[in-house]
Amino acid sequence: MSVSVRFAPSPTGFLHVGNVRAALVNWLFARRHGGRFLLRLDDTDLERSEARYAAGIEEDLSWLGLAWDRFARQSDRLGAYRSAFDRLAAAGLVYACYETPDELALKRKLQLARHQPPVYDRGALRLTAAERAAFEAGGRRPHWRFRLGDGPVAWDDLVHGHLSFEAGNVSDPVVLRGDGQPIYTFASVVDDLELGISHVIRGADHISNTPVHLQIYRALGGDPAGLAFAHLPLVSGGEGEKLSKRQGSLSLRSLRAEGVEAMAVASLLARLGTADPVEPAADLAALVAGFDLARFGRSSPHFELAELWQVNAKVLHLLPFDAVAGRLMALGLDGAGADFWEAVRPNLGRLDEARDWWQVCRGPLAPVIDDPAFAAAAAAALPPEPWDAETWRTWTQALTAATGRKGKALFQPLRRALTARDHGPELRNLLPLIGRERVLRRLAGETA
Repeated sequence: MSVSVRFAPSPTGFLHVGNVRAALVNWLFARRHGGRFLLRLDDTDLERSEARYAAGIEEDLSWLGLAWDRFARQSDRLGAYRSAFDRLAAAGLVYACYETPDELALKRKLQLARHQPPVYDRGALRLTAAERAAFEAGGRRPHWRFRLGDGPVAWDDLVHGHLSFEAGNVSDPVVLRGDGQPIYTFASVVDDLELGISHVIRGADHISNTPVHLQIYRALGGDPAGLAFAHLPLVSGGEGEKLSKRQGSLSLRSLRAEGVEAMAVASLLARLGTADPVEPAADLAALVAGFDLARFGRSSPHFELAELWQVNAKVLHLLPFDAVAGRLMALGLDGAGADFWEAVRPNLGRLDEARDWWQVCRGPLAPVIDDPAFAAAAAAALPPEPWDAETWRTWTQALTAATGRKGKALFQPLRRALTARDHGPELRNLLPLIGRERVLRRLAGETA
């Protein structure tokens, strides 16, 4: 089977990590099997869809490196949905309904009170022609439902295994609203059929939509045997809370603004929900090589921010200078070279923390002098330039010989005098970047 998948977000909010996980899994699956990845904006909800969210979706996916092979927008395909609806109507598979939302809500309430499933009772099929005419004369515009067949609808889910639903336990789905706009479920089926989707990989909240999906798919001439489904358990927050685009829960744009690396997000989400350990990946190709949809379990995984930041640091530690040179310049670190990056990257949790270490190397910085006499001895023992990675050893050996200090008693005062910090990158790497003149001034207690 030729693999073709789709990520189909609604542009009604910014993507959160749960949405992004679905996009990433689809993309990795397509790339692993030499297939195609479709980005489809499901924007039939005209009231809530916004251009800024549509642009944000494209921006977020591009930032992650999830390039799409095809692009579609449901608002551009309204003619296709109308044509599909007309075919269903000609086959007698849709029917007009006139209940208002309040009337439908009352029906459901009464069914629940009688301990019955809240399934639509097909009351519209019992209307006479006169009753329908009276509704329309009164200004009611019908919505249209697809009439489901009887019996079980089953499929073998790639995550959950064999699943089966009784059609009688599912309401006939609305396919067209009173204003003529197609409902999301119906439009999705038409798109999946006409755009040649082979695998529908989405959240487990859509499992109950799948029996409807399969029946409409078949009614429109599709072969359900050629369509595979994989329903991933939904990602929840660290406290088990549901993620929401409306609430901006863990949105990708907010994580990006906080300094999270794209590959940190991808590395974590590619393994979230599997038994495999989360390992930092240098690029998406590494994730593709190790991807296996069968590794995903059925339980809902939790997304932990603390874990993301741990992965973020590890990703930074893998990046070569060429990958960050432009970004360092954008941070204002003009002149920062590979020697600086190699020195500081093991101590970074976010890239912008490199600013602090650039300040240490270039100043001005107020030193912390614990023992002026020791600082003076250190200045006296300081080797002449040029300096390299061995200068630190030469200097500290000479200083030990002159003062008798070693270990923490030797290194900690020097670190505080040169960096004004108790911890940080190895001083043997920082020393040549700071330079002899600046070191002498700091050892003298001067801000330099």
